[in-house]
Amino acid sequence: MVNRVAIVAQISKLCAWSLGLCLLCAPSAQAQLWLAEGSRLEASSFNLQVQRYDRPDIVLQQLAQANVVYLGETHDSLADHQAQLAIIQALHQRHPQLAIALEMFQRPYQAVLDRYLAGKLTETELQQQSQYEKRWGFPWENYAPILRYAKTYQIPLVALNTPTEVTRKVARQGWASLTLADKQFIPPISEIRTDNSAYRQLMRTIYDDIHGEMGNSQNFERFFLAQVLWDETMAERIAQFWQTTSQTQIVVLVGQGHVMYGYGIPDRVTRRLTSRSPKPHPTFQQKIVLLNPSDEVKTTEKATIADYFWYSMPPNQP
Repeated sequence: MVNRVAIVAQISKLCAWSLGLCLLCAPSAQAQLWLAEGSRLEASSFNLQVQRYDRPDIVLQQLAQANVVYLGETHDSLADHQAQLAIIQALHQRHPQLAIALEMFQRPYQAVLDRYLAGKLTETELQQQSQYEKRWGFPWENYAPILRYAKTYQIPLVALNTPTEVTRKVARQGWASLTLADKQFIPPISEIRTDNSAYRQLMRTIYDDIHGEMGNSQNFERFFLAQVLWDETMAERIAQFWQTTSQTQIVVLVGQGHVMYGYGIPDRVTRRLTSRSPKPHPTFQQKIVLLNPSDEVKTTEKATIADYFWYSMPPNQP
């Protein structure tokens, strides 16, 4: 299966445009957020739509108005996960009807998350029964505080991701290899769209960078299909959940590569809601936050890459 950490790293390398010195300092935009257990997390934020730093509390007020908020992470970054918890807590205070959607859990294990929330599983049993180590494998303690917070306040947890076996099959053999059982937790093949030429070109550049002369067009097509399958599967689940609980704000924890420019998940959520609803959703809003973006990403001048950059400061510092 495609290494998603490598994908995010490679995407970051493609985004080296110059914004100028305005990104280098923003003392007036720095603030402290207080976590539930009483520790504080310092942060600053940059609004790409107006090209300026805004205080985190202002950004949080804006995020609270969105139906779906994407918190784009680097999976092994503890700072990103601390920021996710702080943002979730702040949004929950503003919007008690909240749900947390997770790339880290695959869709067949939704019932396991439900049992954990209901107090029927311990944290260790949650890891075991969701096959977390096998199917995700990044440090559990990065995500555990978020899951504990959700359990304490009974915030719904939504498993988003494609089963590993299915993604691996598509990456190696294409759609024709899938059985009826394989298709149970993915969208219909007819609804999986690969026609975003900008996304295809971005993925092609990444693929060539990873594989060099060893790659070929047929292998790239399967690589691209697997990436799009991740995106479409997660987008379908988000759209389904929102359609059944439209008063609930959904906070999505997902790798940055799935949300940059809206190509991966956000555009596909919009497409699904637009195509399946008899009436459009004129007030439906999605916001993309990239957490602690790399130096290459944070110097981009393209406002379309995200709505906000969020920068963590070292926690518990005077």
